[in-house]
Parts: sequence; structure tokens; C-alpha cells
Amino acid sequence: MLLGDSFDAMSRPPATQYSIHLEVTLDNGPGVLGRLATAIGDAGGNIYAVDSFVAKGELLDRAMVVNCQSVENQAEVVAAVENTQGVVLRGWWDRTFKMHEGGKIEVLSLHPVGDHEDLSMAYTPGVARICTAIAADETLADEYTIRKNTVAIVTDGSAVLGLGNIGPKGAMPVMEGKALLFKEFGGVDAFPICLDVSNPEEIIETVIRLAPTFGGINLEDIAAPGAFQVEEALKEALDIPVFHDDQHGTAVVTLAALKNALSVTGKQLEELSIVISGVGAAGVAIGNILLGAGATNIVGVDAHGAVYDGRDELNKWTQTFAERTNTERKQGQLADVIHGADVFIGVSAPNVLTQDDIRAMNPDPIVFAMANPDPEIQPELTKGLVRVLGTGRSDYPNQINNVLAFPGMFRGALDARATSITENMKLAAAKAIAESVSDEDLCETFIMPSVFDKSVSVRVAEAVADAARNDGVCRS
Repeated sequence: MLLGDSFDAMSRPPATQYSIHLEVTLDNGPGVLGRLATAIGDAGGNIYAVDSFVAKGELLDRAMVVNCQSVENQAEVVAAVENTQGVVLRGWWDRTFKMHEGGKIEVLSLHPVGDHEDLSMAYTPGVARICTAIAADETLADEYTIRKNTVAIVTDGSAVLGLGNIGPKGAMPVMEGKALLFKEFGGVDAFPICLDVSNPEEIIETVIRLAPTFGGINLEDIAAPGAFQVEEALKEALDIPVFHDDQHGTAVVTLAALKNALSVTGKQLEELSIVISGVGAAGVAIGNILLGAGATNIVGVDAHGAVYDGRDELNKWTQTFAERTNTERKQGQLADVIHGADVFIGVSAPNVLTQDDIRAMNPDPIVFAMANPDPEIQPELTKGLVRVLGTGRSDYPNQINNVLAFPGMFRGALDARATSITENMKLAAAKAIAESVSDEDLCETFIMPSVFDKSVSVRVAEAVADAARNDGVCRS
């Protein structure tokens, strides 16, 4: 078993994340290719691609891509290929691990250095002119260094989605992937900063010392309540945007999805009964943004049950959440408080929501089961029970994915030279995402734009920049 797959105890349909590349030699005879395809299918694999060929000669060398269900299933497919008569397996590899070899990002120069004149401007002696200008006026660093377009992706690896506390080195592939998405969808240069620390105070101190290099700070996969403490302290200490994506990126895309789901159902946000499963970083932020958008009836549920003012086991941030929600002081578990709810928002754990829970909700329920990789309820179990279903996964309709938010959020903040991310900037981003789905396309199975629609980040950036200017948080 390869590292990183031990958590995957459930059998899943064949998927790209477990795809393998096969190099095979086939006898050029009747039925050989058919036997190979059957063997792969019987082993649980799904042939995704085969290179084109014309059958000439006695042997055929072919490359194939097969989607598998798990690491164990990869081994089963490989064994099936090896045991197929008339087929020789020359080699194979895991395509996901192959993609990550050497990392997924690199540093590229923006200007060629082809002669002494180029060198004299890019480095010594010409660079001294830029250095002294910045030393005299530090605001020039925002224009004449990478600060203008560079964000630090900061984590301690203590709460990596679906994996938990795997440490800074274990978290690196996720942070590299985040940097890749920043560049691909927002044109923002981002760099992973994975910290070997033992407490939130060390994160805070380290980021403050690193801040002169960056134009923004994206906090990622830091366990609550430390995540709240880190963001709060850094927002107070720094004059650049600080954005905890697990909180606010999730909240922005959730609000966008809910806006469009309400358009489909004809319900009004102010009249909804909303249940949030999971009152950690994401759940608290979702509750806050929904309240800011006009929601009035929210109940949060965590591992100890319903959250209400006066309950034990609440930290500073969940206490504030409790004071703003559950005005009826409902108590009990999820099944007890979901009766009569219009909306379920899950940012918690797999399989905590049942079909009976959904049946207890109001007619035309909206369910966002966003736990990843396994949602709060398997989507297949909601058929005929929900009006609108959203998940965090790409293999079901209505993927509620932060990539729709954070590239455009930072693009807009950097373009506006914002010193912070305000609530109005988040609301503007949610509105821009929601409006990226046209009235003609909007329906139960299409409430969110495609994550590959790069026009979304452009709209988000423009809306965020305008909101920053209106809020007066921009450098002159």
C-alpha cells in the first residue's frame, strides 16, 4: 500500500486519481486484445485510453491508461494483465505519483539575461537603484518586487483535508497543488510555506517575519481553534490581505451555491431554517457569511451535538458563533435538530446524514454534503429525496469547490492593492460566482459554474477589487 491511501477503506468506482499507465506487448492474433480488455474489466478496472495502432507484424507494443478503484485494485489489475494469455506487461506506473515527481511548480524568470547590459539592470549595479528607492519609500516594493503578485500559502499540515495531521512535509503536495491553481485560474504567483512548528504562536511569529516577501497570505489546513487564532493575529499585525481559505473560501462558494439553489426552489434566505454540520473553521465561517447575507435561523451541530449559548466545550470562536445562532437553544444530535430544516450544509464527516434525516426536512430540501472525499451522505442515497444536492466532489453535479473563489479573491485584492479582505469583498465574490451561471442554464443539477471556466475568476477579481475600493482598504 502506498503512503496516503490507508484512509481509503471504501471501495469506489474506477477513478482518475487511481489511474495507471501500462506498457504491454500483445500477440497479433484473434481475441488477444479482447481477452486483455475482459481481464482488466473483471479485475475492476476501466480502460480510459489506448494509443492508436494498426495491427501489423507478429507483436504489438501498446500503451494503455486504466482507471482503478484503489491502490489494492491497481495491484489486482496489474496481476490480471500479467496473467492474460498472449500479453506481456513490460512496465507500469501510477499516473498520480508520476505527475507529482519533482513537484508541480517551478520558478521562471520574467526577463531574459542575455548580455552584460541585461545583467547590469537585473542585478548589479543597476539593481542598487531599485533597492535604494524602496529603502526610501517601502511602498514601492509593491510595484517593483514580486510582492505585487505573490502570495504565501502557509500551513503546518495539522488539518489536511481528508488526511488530518500529516505534518508539513506531508502537506507539501496539497500546497503545491494550491499554488498551481492560483497561477492557472488567477495568474497569481503563490509559493508553499510549510512550517515545522508546535503551536499557533510559532506560525504567527514566522509569518510576520516572512511577510515582507509577499503581497498576501493564504492560510491553509491549520487545525481549529488554532486556525482562528492565527488568522486573527495576522490580520491585526499585517497590512496585507490574510485569508484562511478553509474558512472563507468555503464560505464564499457555499453562499454562491445557496444563492442559486434558492433561485431554483423559490425560497428566501431570510425565511430558511439552516443546519450546519461541523462547527470548525469552515462551519463557523459559513455561518458568519450566511448571517451577513441575511440568514436568520441557523443551528450548528458538532461532535457533541447542537451548539447553543451556554453549552460546555466551546472555545472563544464557537462561543461567538453560538451567541449569533440557534436562538431557540435547540439541543440534541443532528437527527434531533434537522426536523423542519430547509437546508443542510455539511462540512464535517462521512455518512452522518441519513435518508430519514432528509425525510424529516421541509419539502424541496437543499443538501450540501461537502465532506471530502466521502460526503455526509452518499449522493446515490438522496435520489428522490432532495430538490438540490451539492457536494465537494467533481464526479457529481454541483461541485462546491474553493477554486472558484480563492484565485479571483487574491487577484482582485492584489490588483486593488488591498490591505485586507473585508466581509463585503467576500459577499461580492459569492455574488460574482453565483451570477456566472446564466438564467438559461440554472437548474437543480447546475447551480455552480464549472471550475474550469476561467471567466469566473475574472468576474470575482473585478467584484472583489471594486468592493475593496468601496470599503476604503486600498493603498493609494
